[in-house]
Amino acid sequence: MRRTVLISCAVTVLLASLTPRPCAAEDLYPKHIDAKTQAAIKRGLDWLAHNQSPDGNWTGSQDGTTYPTSMAALAGMAFLSGGNTPSRGLYADNVKRTELWLMGMSRPNGIITDPAEANGRPMHGHGFSLLFLASVYGMETDARTRDSLKNVITRAIDLTAKGQSSLGGWTYIPGGGDEGSVTVTQMQGLRAASNAGFLVPKNTVERAVKYLEICKTPENGIKYSAASAPQPRLPISAAAVATLYNAGDYDSPLADNCLKYVWDEFKRTQRSWSKGGGHDFYAHLYAAQAFYQAGDKYWDEYFPTARDQLLAMQQPDGSFPGEIGPVYTTSIALIILQLPYKLVPIYQR
Repeated sequence: MRRTVLISCAVTVLLASLTPRPCAAEDLYPKHIDAKTQAAIKRGLDWLAHNQSPDGNWTGSQDGTTYPTSMAALAGMAFLSGGNTPSRGLYADNVKRTELWLMGMSRPNGIITDPAEANGRPMHGHGFSLLFLASVYGMETDARTRDSLKNVITRAIDLTAKGQSSLGGWTYIPGGGDEGSVTVTQMQGLRAASNAGFLVPKNTVERAVKYLEICKTPENGIKYSAASAPQPRLPISAAAVATLYNAGDYDSPLADNCLKYVWDEFKRTQRSWSKGGGHDFYAHLYAAQAFYQAGDKYWDEYFPTARDQLLAMQQPDGSFPGEIGPVYTTSIALIILQLPYKLVPIYQR
């Protein structure tokens, strides 16, 4: 009888160990994400979806009118960061319309731009568009669209390579000189294309990295351009770190030293979203990527504070206020908030 009781108890313990335990709500989310954050993401994506035009752009807002390709590409990246593709996900139709509209902005020489883009200064929009289209390329299941997209991306890569300055950077117009923010935008677009299997000239990337080295300041930040005064620009410095990591330069002394400069500046103003000098959302967009890719030491300290700051800013309609306009700030906020989901190759560790 004692043996029967022992066997019965053993069976009970075994069955209990094999029975799935109910999952706590926090187990369903990535680290530092909870139901409140996910609800904020959903409201933001809903706002972007609601404000997209039937054509696929966001020209109903001031920033969408002034920077139509840039805003479409950034909003598209926000949708991709939530796991949406041209054929799957709650916002699949929004991704598809963005994709087709940006493809339609591809010009014969390869540049992706709308005539209204930034008053004829199209290279930021071109770089962001290349980033989005290259990221969406592997998700496209329609054969005809994929073939057309391949052609658009190939010509865009060629335009970027040919538009590089003699020093290795880019500026607002192809071949017109160089400055840091446009340079890092082109570098990230090229890296996304390389991730998607496209041939990117190695020399183009190497020269771009050397350009950033030319722009290094004594503080280990990155200045505005090779010809400007040696004053570090925090947003460009953060973007440089992220794009150096994108280029595979994880052991680069430039990346390490620049990361330290950016980290120290962010730590100094940790309690404030603003880092001084304007362009705060731009600075956070790239700093978040840099800190995430640098590892948990940085990410675990940066993200919870940034997350809470963003959630406190969100408007009742789901948008986020700030510089440039609501499409710009909402897209960037959503990209940052969704980095822990690891759904876009260019943003992954």
